[in-house]
This record gives sequence, C-alpha cells and structure tokens, in this order.
Amino acid sequence: MDKNSVIYIAGHKGMVGSAIWRTLTKEGYVNLNGISSRKLDLRNQKAVRNYLQKIQPDVIIDAAAKVGGILANNNFPYEFLMENMQIQNNLISEAHYLGVKKFIFLGSSCIYPKLAPQPLKEEYLLTAPLEATNEWYALAKITGVKLCEAIRKQYEKDFVSLMPTNLYGTHDNFDLTSSHVLPAMIRKFHEAKENNNAVVVLWGTGKPMREFLFVDDMAAAVVFALENELPDYLYNVGTGEDLTINELATIIQKIVGHTGDIIWDTTKPDGTPRKLMDISKMHSIGWKHKVDLETGIQKTYKWFLENIEDFKVKEF
Repeated sequence: MDKNSVIYIAGHKGMVGSAIWRTLTKEGYVNLNGISSRKLDLRNQKAVRNYLQKIQPDVIIDAAAKVGGILANNNFPYEFLMENMQIQNNLISEAHYLGVKKFIFLGSSCIYPKLAPQPLKEEYLLTAPLEATNEWYALAKITGVKLCEAIRKQYEKDFVSLMPTNLYGTHDNFDLTSSHVLPAMIRKFHEAKENNNAVVVLWGTGKPMREFLFVDDMAAAVVFALENELPDYLYNVGTGEDLTINELATIIQKIVGHTGDIIWDTTKPDGTPRKLMDISKMHSIGWKHKVDLETGIQKTYKWFLENIEDFKVKEF
C-alpha cells in the first residue's frame, strides 16, 4: 500500500478509530482523513457521498458505530439497529459507487450465535439464534458483513470484514450507562477505592467467559489487512484466550488498588455464556496480538487517570 494513499477513517475520534490513526501515522501514512460527527452525519447518505467525492479516498476503514453494553442495547433497540445500518450502508454503498479500492469493515464477535460451539469460527455466522441482549447491534453488523461479501463476490472488489473480540484500551468509553464491562469495572473500582474502598456491585454471576483484545492490537490487525490482500471476506481478530468475568474483576481490582468487597447482582443478566474467538485464520496469514491482558489494563487505567476530569468521576 502506497504511504501516500488517501485513507478515510470513519469514526476516527473513537477508541478504535483513534488507535488506527495513531498506528497508521507511526507506520508512515501521510494522507489520513477524518471528520467529526458534528460536521458529517454518517446516517445521511447525501452528506456521505458529498464528503467522499470531495476527498476521493483510495481506502475506507469503517470504525464508526453506535455502541454500548447490555443496558444500552436493551433500552435502545431501534437506534442500535437502524443507526448502525444507516452508517455502514452509506459508507459501503458510496465506496462501491465511487470505486474505492479497499474497504475494511469492523464488526463484533456478537454476530455469532449465542450458543455456537467454542471457539467461534467464521463459518458459524447465521447458523443459530443470537444473544438477545445485543441482537440489535449484532443484526446491523451482520448486514455489513454480508454487504461486503456481496460486493466482493459480485464485483471482485477488495472489501473485507474484521470481527474483533471485546476491545478495550485508551480512549475507551467509561460512562457507566453505556460502557462495556472492562472500562465500567475500571471506573467502578476506582470510584470505590476513592470512597474508602466501598463495596463494588457488579452485574450477573461472574461466571461467563470473555476474551479481550487491547485496541492497539486491533489497529495493527487493520494495518495488516490494509497492506495485504486477504484471501477471504471475513476474519476473527482476538487473542484466542479467555477468562471469567469474576477473574477479570479480580485482575482489575488488583491493578486499581481497591481492597473492598465485591457483590454480584445475580438479578442482572449475564449475557452469552462464552465468546471465545477462533483466530486460526488470522494466524495462518501472519497476524498475532502482542499485548497481554494485564499490561493492557494497566495502560488503560493509566490513561483513565490522566483523563479523569473528562469523565466527571463522582466525588465522595
């Protein structure tokens, strides 16, 4: 890939998009483009077309999405389905219309069935029902994957989908009403530590197993896909290792330095029992993660502390 290629990163201010931007800059790419959601509403097809016609990208990386945890998905099903479809459909269709050379679509491991065999293989897509607590987001992402597959199949274009496992890292969302489990735990344990090591209440039983990938490793996977023509349309991206939510809580509690008790609210849902990704396809073509979980959490907590005023952490 030419370092002067015009690359548009949709969602460049988010956790994943900003990591991709930093990594591409470090790798010497000099023509990166991004625009805030205040200036470009990706749900507006005409606006998307006008912007892309203006910058004439060679590559589009779609890291834009309406995201959130179980609570947000349950409370706003229409928005999670409709807005995510609007965003990705506009980007994919306009990329096709304008003849963009390469399109990299980022999804989520939630596209796979709730009770699919573990670890999750790409071939399990659409083989059984989804997890109900995030099916709206998952359905939107599935349509994006299939759109990229359709364009690849019908027009032989280099459109590829990367399905990351649970991502975390710097620039994550720490809002307790919409964040995912790992950043939510970091904030809860930190606030409890500041409140004389108060009790921390966590959702569910703590028994479900989850896999986590540091966002910089995800960015490296995107660069790998950018610089290589991948032979298939869909690839899982992860570590190939998981742990229980209870084990995750123990690690975060230790890193944060909280010494109080943990109470599990079993009236709240657990979500999918296990979501471990089969990453053999990515390994077979040469990509592998580098950051272990504890190191990644330490880096994330350090960034959280450095930006703590932005999250308006409650004073006790």
